[in-house]
Amino acid sequence: MPLYALLIALVFLLVLSGFFSLSETSMMAINRYRLKILAKQGHRGAKLTTLLLAKTDRLLGVILLGNNLLNAAAATLVAVIVSTIFGHNDLALFIGTVCVTFAILVFSEITPKVIAATYPEQIALVSSYVLTPLLKLFYPIVWFVNLFVQAILVLLHIKPKEGSSVHKLSLEELKTLVLEEGYSIRKKHHSVLLNLLDLESVTVDDVMVPRGQIEAIDIEAGDETIKSQLLTCHHTRLPLYRGTLDDVTGIISTRKVLNQMSSGEITAIGLEKIMREPYFIPSGTPLFLQLQLFQENRERVGFVVDEYGDWMGLVTLENIIEEIIGEFTTHSPLQVGTYLKQDDGSVIVEGSSLLRDLNRKLGLELPLEGPKTLNGLILEHFQDIPEAGTGLKIAGYPMEIIQTQNRVVKMVQIYPVATLNE
Repeated sequence: MPLYALLIALVFLLVLSGFFSLSETSMMAINRYRLKILAKQGHRGAKLTTLLLAKTDRLLGVILLGNNLLNAAAATLVAVIVSTIFGHNDLALFIGTVCVTFAILVFSEITPKVIAATYPEQIALVSSYVLTPLLKLFYPIVWFVNLFVQAILVLLHIKPKEGSSVHKLSLEELKTLVLEEGYSIRKKHHSVLLNLLDLESVTVDDVMVPRGQIEAIDIEAGDETIKSQLLTCHHTRLPLYRGTLDDVTGIISTRKVLNQMSSGEITAIGLEKIMREPYFIPSGTPLFLQLQLFQENRERVGFVVDEYGDWMGLVTLENIIEEIIGEFTTHSPLQVGTYLKQDDGSVIVEGSSLLRDLNRKLGLELPLEGPKTLNGLILEHFQDIPEAGTGLKIAGYPMEIIQTQNRVVKMVQIYPVATLNE
């Protein structure tokens, strides 16, 4: 055979080997979620690729069979070319072996695989049209080879997963996917998705309105006091209690009550007749679960109770929705929602501020694993009630106690981290 024919045959073998390398990498790197969407849309290449990936051992068998046969044939052909030109020269044969190894690595392995990793979808969908008939043609050989493969896997106690089932993502993996690959998602939608995923790790304790900030009505107060409070309240639903906040008796809709004012005077007895029974939520309930419970029980407001049955605060449906889409309601002056910014860049906040709110609104990174409020975090830090004027640093943020009252830190000034270096 003429020398030029041998060289053309060698190039042809290297190209075919490169095709199998392209196919292998693209099949393994293709986005399985995107593949499922294309297959559902009726894309023939996607359907063929899905069928091939359903039996990974057979797919890899036919790819590696073709790849290795072609590489071996290329090496043999180089030996023939060297013998034709130089005769039986050991040095020439060694140099020829090095050259064909280099050619296989560059043109049949590395370059095709880099290209396939860059464009896995386009290459995999096209190569599926070639690999499908090849698999049918060489199936007996692939089956025979896989007998030995299966035997080795059994000896190693390895059970390969069947099918092309998409890898099940954990919650953290899904969050990472949204964070790193969600560049095509709108910024607002991106934020909503992350907040929604966080509902499993956030509990009602993190978003509840603390008991000391709740606006409620004492049904043992006079009728005039009750009426005045109803006319000036900032919420559509108010808890009712008898004597002390420990004795919660129910909850009323202020809109419903005010609509009935025109037909008669509002009295404590009248409020008790139209109130709803209090709905209690165990402390530590995940927000996503509580959202479902609100839906199932047709409730919008719940009292969070600890292990001793004492209620700690109030959670509303709006609190949970705000965790997903951000704030949209108007808060009562009793609730923490404003922060006094100072000229030096520091911020004065109430000690009862929720740590999640501080992190979100002020861009801080205060720890959320333990206490839920700034007051609790400071008390845990000191293991004592600090006096006004005491300075401290938590999570790298310098703070100063402005006011303490009734064993509670009332006001705190938080300084920017940059002040540490001043």
